[in-house]
Amino acid sequence: MCRLLPVLCTVRDCHTPLAIDARRAVCERGHSFDVARSGYLNLLQPQDRRSRVPGDSAEAVAARRRFLDRGFAEPIRDAIVAFMQPIHGPVLDAGCGEGYHLGAIDADERHGVDISVAAIEAAAKRYPQCQWIVANADRFLPYADASFGIVASITARLNPAEFRRVLRDDGALIVAIPGADDLVELRGMTRDRVERTVEMFADHFTLERHEHVRHVVELDEEAVTDLLKTTYRRVKPRAGTVTMSRDLLRFVGRVL
Repeated sequence: MCRLLPVLCTVRDCHTPLAIDARRAVCERGHSFDVARSGYLNLLQPQDRRSRVPGDSAEAVAARRRFLDRGFAEPIRDAIVAFMQPIHGPVLDAGCGEGYHLGAIDADERHGVDISVAAIEAAAKRYPQCQWIVANADRFLPYADASFGIVASITARLNPAEFRRVLRDDGALIVAIPGADDLVELRGMTRDRVERTVEMFADHFTLERHEHVRHVVELDEEAVTDLLKTTYRRVKPRAGTVTMSRDLLRFVGRVL
């Protein structure tokens, strides 16, 4: 497990670096966290939980993994990874899920944070060469200022201030959001989210590039069932053509 970047304690008003060995992580104030057998750190604090089991459930993670392993999303994933180039320095995937995108990135250091224990457990088992942390990225990213060359949020929660804090001045923020026509055959057309997302980041970032990617795939009923479990949509599964699309936004940070 790569730990070249220092990881910070998530206890409120602490945020000091953690000394990490094979079994636990401890900060200078004595706050201690266990390292899971699969190598990830669970830094989630009780006040950061909105439910007993926050984030994606084990069932949703397993369904997404089955869907992804069949290759349906590879063209979208590959487009996102290509959109990140060039990559200089460590990469952070905030809201990384089971690690599907981070695992495909070619970088010396790859770090993933998610609030779901089930997702991080799956990610750590499949991609042990990356660093995986359970934490609430909506509140605090457990890394020092200006740690990353790339920060990515791929159909995940958005935290402009924290993203800017941990991003280097010469780095880039990559945001991937569902396109208006994403899964249109299953859920109908939705409104374009690009303008709203750009406005959300305007105080901390400047939009450098926007690209829309789209892939149409033929899914059987089993694949549609798994896909719907990952999106929590109560729609009757039916086999057929499904559109998958993303709006990709590349931001550069405003000088702090």
